[in-house]
Amino acid sequence: MVGHRDYSFASAWHPDGRTFATGNQDKTCRVWDARHLSSPIAILKGNLGATRSIRFSSDGQYMVVAEPADFVHVYSTKADYRKRQEIDFFGEISGVSLSPDDECMYIGIWDRTYASLLQYNRKHQYHYLDSNKYKYS
Repeated sequence: MVGHRDYSFASAWHPDGRTFATGNQDKTCRVWDARHLSSPIAILKGNLGATRSIRFSSDGQYMVVAEPADFVHVYSTKADYRKRQEIDFFGEISGVSLSPDDECMYIGIWDRTYASLLQYNRKHQYHYLDSNKYKYS
């Protein structure tokens, strides 16, 4: 694979077994198709530093990318990584993880003063149907 310009720190496989992501000191996360390694599917740029932690959700709909400090990005794989949510906070990041049911995301913060574990719960959107029932989407 050609593309990264420095040392890599993280990688993760998508549940489909064909797609994987690599995180690098060059401040990019690159998404690859194992069947076509000549160029990445997506090149995702960080804000401050290297990609240090990558996780795909168990359903494969999201990819979470953590920088070494202050920023965690959640990308939609269904939107070809074009849609993302950025979580911006203060702290050095030790890692990121998702619960097995993808309902919670955990961010480890290592800091002598503010050491903590942040928990973010997945927000569900419901649409009202004519039959007076709600539908999860």
